[in-house]
Amino acid sequence: MENFYLILVVILFALAFSDLIVGVSNDAVNFLNSAIGSKAAPKWLIFLVAGIGVLVGATFSSGMMEVARKGIFHPDMFFFSEIMIIFIAVMITDVILLDMFNTFGLPTSTTVSIVFELLGSAVAVALVKLNRAGESLGELSHYINSGKALAIISGILLSVFVAFIVGAVVQYISRMVFTFSLNKTLKYYGALFGGLAIAAMTYFMIIKGAKGASFMSTDTVNFLKSNMVNIILLSIVGWTILLQLLNWIFKIDIPKIIVLVGTFGLAMAFAGNDLVNFIGVPLAGFHSYNAWVASGSSPDLFEMSMLSGKVITPTYMLLIAGLVMTITLILSRKARSVVATTVDLSRQDEGDERFGSSAFSRIVVRNAINFNKGLINLIGSRASARINNRFINTQDFQDPNRPAFDKIRASVNLIVAGILISIGTSLKLPLSTTYVTFMVAMGTSLADRAWDRESAVYRVSGVFTVIGGWFLTAIIAFSVSGFIAWMISIGGSIMFFIFSGIAVLMVIRTSFIFKKRSAKADEDDEEISTTSVTEEVLDKCKGQVVKAIISSNQIYTVSVESFLNEDRSRLHESYELNKEFNKKSKKLKSKILGTIAKLQQDSVDSGHYYVQVIDYRREMAHSINYIVVPLLEHLENNHKPFLKEQNDEFVHFISEIDAFFNYVLHQVKEKYFENLDEVISKRDELIEKLTKLEKIQIKRIKNKEVNTRNSMVYFKLISETKNLLHHTVNMVKAQRDFFTNSQIEEEK
Repeated sequence: MENFYLILVVILFALAFSDLIVGVSNDAVNFLNSAIGSKAAPKWLIFLVAGIGVLVGATFSSGMMEVARKGIFHPDMFFFSEIMIIFIAVMITDVILLDMFNTFGLPTSTTVSIVFELLGSAVAVALVKLNRAGESLGELSHYINSGKALAIISGILLSVFVAFIVGAVVQYISRMVFTFSLNKTLKYYGALFGGLAIAAMTYFMIIKGAKGASFMSTDTVNFLKSNMVNIILLSIVGWTILLQLLNWIFKIDIPKIIVLVGTFGLAMAFAGNDLVNFIGVPLAGFHSYNAWVASGSSPDLFEMSMLSGKVITPTYMLLIAGLVMTITLILSRKARSVVATTVDLSRQDEGDERFGSSAFSRIVVRNAINFNKGLINLIGSRASARINNRFINTQDFQDPNRPAFDKIRASVNLIVAGILISIGTSLKLPLSTTYVTFMVAMGTSLADRAWDRESAVYRVSGVFTVIGGWFLTAIIAFSVSGFIAWMISIGGSIMFFIFSGIAVLMVIRTSFIFKKRSAKADEDDEEISTTSVTEEVLDKCKGQVVKAIISSNQIYTVSVESFLNEDRSRLHESYELNKEFNKKSKKLKSKILGTIAKLQQDSVDSGHYYVQVIDYRREMAHSINYIVVPLLEHLENNHKPFLKEQNDEFVHFISEIDAFFNYVLHQVKEKYFENLDEVISKRDELIEKLTKLEKIQIKRIKNKEVNTRNSMVYFKLISETKNLLHHTVNMVKAQRDFFTNSQIEEEK
C-alpha cells in the first residue's frame, strides 16, 4: 500500500511539472505583454529579465502554499486516502484545462482554476463520504472552508473592477502629464516618474513580499517593517537622482528602465502569488504522504489535521519550480500565442481585429458614445479641447515596426498590476494575476483612447470573450475535478491511472492542434505581411495571385465533382477550404493600407494596381463561395441530383477549366504577360461554352425535364463560373500592370 501511494506522489509531481509548463505558458501574458507590446527592449532581454524575476519570486511564495492545504476545505475532516483523491483530481483537471486554453491562445486564470478545482473535488469526495455514512447534505459545511473560499472568490472578482478602474485613472493622469510627445515632457518629469514607480515596485515587491519568503528571517522582516518609511523615502529620492543623472550623462531612456524593472517586479509578483497554483497541491500531497508513513496508520483511518498547521516549503523546491518556469517561459510558443491576444486588444492603432463584434458590445459602445457627448456638453467645448490636445497621438501609424503602445502606458500597466498583486500576496489572498494584469491593460487602453470608434466594438467584444472564458474556467474546473474525484472515489485505485493517462493523451492531442494552428497562422502571416522594399512587395503580390489561382481551381473542381458524385464529406472539405480562402482574402484587403505605405512615395499607379489585384482576388473568393454554398445546401437537403446529361456536361467542363487555371498559373509564375491575349481568348471560349450550356438548360425547362431547384443551382453554377473567369483574368491584368509600373518606378 505504501508503494501505491508513493506512486501517486510521483504522479502528482509529474503532473506538477506539466502544470508548471502549461501554467507559465498561460500566465506569461501577465508580465510580458507590456514590455513586448511597447517594444521597450529586444525580446531576448525581456525574457531574460522576466526569467530572473520568476526565479527570484519563486522563493517568496512559501506563505501562499497554505491556500492549497487548508484555504478551500478543512483537511482534518478527511483521511489520507481521501486527500490523495482530491489532490490527484485537481492536478489532472488543471493540466487538461490550462493546456486547452493555451492551445487556443486565450488567457485564463490559474488561480480561479485551482480554487474551483479544489472546491469541486473536495465537495465530490465529501458527498461520497456523507453518502456512505448515511449523513445529510447539511453536514457538507463541516468539510468545506466556505468562509475562506468565499473570501478568495470575492477577492478575485473584486480585483477585476479595482484593476480596471485603478489602471484607467492612473493612465489618464499619466497621459495628461506626459501627453504622447514624450521628448518634451520626459526631461521635466521623467526622473520623478521613474523614482516613484521603481520605489513603489521596490516597496511592494521586497517589503510587503518579504514575510512570505522562505529565506527571510524574522529579524530581517521586523527590521524592514520598522524602517518602512525611511526605506520608501530613500528609494524615491535615490532612484529619482540616479535616473536623472543617467539621463543627463548617458541619455538613457527612463521609461525603458521603468518597463524592464516593472517586468522584473511583475514576474516576481507572479511567481510569488501563482506558484502555489502549480506546485501547492503536489507539495501538500508530499507532506501528507510523509506524515502518513511516519504514523504507521491505515490510509483510510489517518486524519489529515497536520495540514492545518504551518509547513515551510524548502527553498530548493521553490528554486527548482522557478527554474522550470523560467525555461518554459523562454521556449514556449504557446506563451507567445496567449501574449498576442492581450497585445492585440490593447494596441493603440486599428488594424486586423482578433475578435468580431457582438450585439452586447455594440450596445456598450453606443451608450459610451452618448455618455461622452453628454460629458463634453457638461464640461464645455473649451475645456474638452484642452484635454483632447493632451491626447493627440504623434505616432507614425504607417510604420510597420511601430509598438502596439508606448512605454508610458507599459510602465503604468506594470506598476499598477505589480502593486495590486503584491498587496494580495502580502494579505495571503491568491488574486488572479491574469485578471489583474488583463483588466489593468484594458483600463489603461480605454483611458489612453486606444479604443476609438473604429475598433472599440471589437475590443469590447474581445474583453467580454476573455472574461466569459474566466467564468467558463470556474464552471469547467469545478465540474471536471468533481467528476474525476467522484469516479476515483467509487471506482477504486485503477481510476487514478486511467485519468492520468487521459490527461497525458489530452495534452498530446492539444499539442498537435496547436502545431496545426501555428502552421496555419505562419502561413497567414507570410501571406499578409508587408515589407519596406518594393521588390519584396512584388514577390508577395505574385505569391498571393498564385495562391488565389491554385485555391480557386482546387475548390471549384473538387466542389463540382463532389456535388455531381453526391459525395457530402468531400464537399464539406471543399467548403472548409472555401472558408479559409475567404478569410485570407478578407485579411489581405484589410492590409491594403499598410502595403501601399511600403511602396515608393510617388508610386500612385502601382498602389492603384495593387488595390485592383486584391479587389479581384476578393471577388474570386466571393464567386467561389457563391458556387460552393448552394451546391452544399442542395446536397444537404437531399434534393434531386443533376440529370445524367447535366453531369456529363460539367464533367467535361471541369477538365477544361482545370486546364485553363493551370495555363494561367504558368503565365503568372513565369511572368509571361505578353501571352495575356491568349489567356483572354481561352477565357472567352469557356464563357461561350457556358452560354451554350445555359441555352441547353432553357430547352430542358421548356420540355419540363427539370424542376425549379435543379435550374436554380444549374444557373447559379454557370453565372458564378463566368464571374470567376472574369475576375481571374482581371486579377492577372492588374498583376501585370502592378509589376510593370513598379519596375518602371524602381528604375527612376
